[in-house]
Amino acid sequence: MPTEITKVAVVGGGYMGGGIAQTLALAGLPCALADVTAEAAQNSVRRLVEEGKDYESRGLFPEGAHDLLVANLRAAESIESAVEGADYVSEAVPEILDLKQATLARISNAAGPHTVIGSNTSAIPIGTLAESVTRPQNFLGVHWMNPSFFVPSVEIIPTENTSPEAIGAVEELLKKACKVATRVADSAGFVANRLQYALFKEASSMVEEGLATPEVVDEVVSNAFGFRLAFFGPFAIADIAGLDVYENSFRSIESAYGSRLAAPEVLKGKVAEGHLGLKTGQGFLTMDPAAAQEIANYRDRAYSELKALKERLGPPPFLSKNA
Repeated sequence: MPTEITKVAVVGGGYMGGGIAQTLALAGLPCALADVTAEAAQNSVRRLVEEGKDYESRGLFPEGAHDLLVANLRAAESIESAVEGADYVSEAVPEILDLKQATLARISNAAGPHTVIGSNTSAIPIGTLAESVTRPQNFLGVHWMNPSFFVPSVEIIPTENTSPEAIGAVEELLKKACKVATRVADSAGFVANRLQYALFKEASSMVEEGLATPEVVDEVVSNAFGFRLAFFGPFAIADIAGLDVYENSFRSIESAYGSRLAAPEVLKGKVAEGHLGLKTGQGFLTMDPAAAQEIANYRDRAYSELKALKERLGPPPFLSKNA
């Protein structure tokens, strides 16, 4: 296992794979990009380099980004030639199980004994994909978010067979790329997409029931709790609000929608124990009540600056055109 990943490859030059390749190249790592054909890989590299130049000119990429992409990105003739000599390979082909399995088998067969392989699957359990590789100790899920360069989070999903060395090497790689690498359990959808799809399902139900239009749902989410989620996760928000408040609200929601939206048992247990969040110092998280004002000050400053940013940027183009 390499103590440091210094040479990488990405298999799949689409929006996600291209963004991953771009990000790693901008982190100073030589990166080979493979696609369905050598010509497709060449076109992807050309697109990524041109995009980098445009983004740099608009201040979205750091100064010197175009030169870094030119220096570090190369199109590979095939998956096998991309993988040869790589310390780390990111599989980023479309979310089709058979295709991912076949691609991972090719990557694994071409990889060296110490090459770490990460799958960028959005929802397929990593244990299922691990059946396609010959060295499961070198394999794990590495789920980037879209768009790759700008979104900080990357989920790391080891299996029971993934070695600590492989996990550590990938964490160091992501640190170099200025990402927030979070280890999560191997379950369908992991953390990010299980939550995201649960929200989408409930939003769709409201539209199907005629309670709101998609436009109304989006407006409420982006300007209400979605606004807060830029800084605090759901458990921090609940702790700050008060878990007793949450439990009481769940009673009203359950009375309207039934047991599927009843208060979670873990929430009721916290309230029964007197752990109400910030006001008691313990909820889902540990928060010192003496720091309540400091937390409020941070919250207020964060929300004020985000509100100002949204006002400065204006609404998304598809909204402004419909206004």
